[in-house]
Amino acid sequence: MKFYSGFSLTNEEYLFNEYVHKSDFTLCGFSYGAIRAFKEALKRVESGKRLDRIQLFSPAFFETKEEKFKRVQLRSYRANKALYMQEFVKSCFAPYNTKVLEHKETALEELQELLEYVWDVEKLLFLESRGVKIEVYLGGKDAIIDVAGARDFFINFATLTYIKDANHFLQLS
Repeated sequence: MKFYSGFSLTNEEYLFNEYVHKSDFTLCGFSYGAIRAFKEALKRVESGKRLDRIQLFSPAFFETKEEKFKRVQLRSYRANKALYMQEFVKSCFAPYNTKVLEHKETALEELQELLEYVWDVEKLLFLESRGVKIEVYLGGKDAIIDVAGARDFFINFATLTYIKDANHFLQLS
């Protein structure tokens, strides 16, 4: 099992222990890491390697957000990266208390990719046609992504787990 971390994070996998399927043939990703896990899944399957499951925890889903929202995010990041990251993590845990997380250096390009990424229907169908089980986990109180848009989109390709009172980290308290 390989886990891909969210934007600016490292070692947050423990937050998802109750959901992670531990297998050599599983890829997992949280938020921005879901994009990276999806790309890796495509590479593996296209090269003929075995992959049974991909688990996407609160996958980055901003394709329904207006361009103005995306510009404000990028401008805020450029203006004060430390403050932006502090507020970002606080929003990830909302409405519950923030927990201590390990961070890694981030780049503006990662944030741009995160905000501009469009999930490819044909590639999701390709994985599904190759027998890859796609699982998506969403928190109903997620203050980061467009939960309703993600739910409506992924329901067509994935087993969807919707946790009504969970935040972006799928935490309930």
